Amino acid sequence: MRDISKYQGIIPAFYACYDAAGDISPAAVQAFTSHLIAKGVRGVYVGGSSGECIYQSLQERELVLEHVMKAAKGKLTVIAHVACNNTRDSQLLARHAEQMGVDAIAAIPPIYFHLPDHAIADYWNDICSSAPNTDFVIYNVPQLAGVTLTVPLLREMLKNPNVVAVKNSSMSVQDIQKFLHEGTCGGREFLVFNGADEQLISGLVMGAEGGIGGTYGVMPELYLKLFSLFKQGSIDQARSLQYDVDEIVYTICSGRGHMYAVIKEVLRRREGIDLGGVRAPLPNLAAKDEAVITRATTLIEAAIQKWT
Repeated sequence: MRDISKYQGIIPAFYACYDAAGDISPAAVQAFTSHLIAKGVRGVYVGGSSGECIYQSLQERELVLEHVMKAAKGKLTVIAHVACNNTRDSQLLARHAEQMGVDAIAAIPPIYFHLPDHAIADYWNDICSSAPNTDFVIYNVPQLAGVTLTVPLLREMLKNPNVVAVKNSSMSVQDIQKFLHEGTCGGREFLVFNGADEQLISGLVMGAEGGIGGTYGVMPELYLKLFSLFKQGSIDQARSLQYDVDEIVYTICSGRGHMYAVIKEVLRRREGIDLGGVRAPLPNLAAKDEAVITRATTLIEAAIQKWT
């Protein structure tokens, strides 16, 4: 029986790391990986939305994963998101990820064309076939992918023994309950990740065993503390901390530049880690974002002082 305890906890979604020319920076990838190890997170989710995957080439995505693995050295659970908008490229990334020794691969459904459930299942199963010895995580993010994971589709995918989890980024915590019920029927080892950072505590209450989030990397201390408070049964404190975290998230998302441009600048100022900007067509920072960056930095520092 497989051990899925390595997926339980706080797993930041890894940010795209660029140099001054806008190319992948292997040095920054390794530096950020080492930074997250030092913070004590459970693992990293590489090549997803936070990693700006849809704006990167196959070679760039492979390069990022290679340098994450080089720095991780077995100290982190690594989940590699490998989905592309066609099966062949997704299989190439899946095969590469297995060769790199990741713990799991993950994939959103194909986007643009609205495919029936059986075609989505074929797509995910074909990806799994290219990494037959690696766990598979279904990524449900309907607000971006335009496709919602349904219970019948999950049931079909559960016929594949490699499927161990759903990363649920829908805003309905009821989905966590539904997916967990289906996944654990018959005693199967299965878990659900909370994917909406603003409702981590809600997801944990509904049965999520941990979270994968896009704002975890800029303030891992706060999410680790929230998870710890919940596990201790300190629900009132966990809820209060969630409210503080949410205020930070809302601030980060209020800039003219994309939220990941704001996050990277906050990281640079607070931690001295330069991950570059974001790749077009994502909007980079504008002059008026200075107030947003300053407020987000202040809120994070105040919350860390308060809670840790």
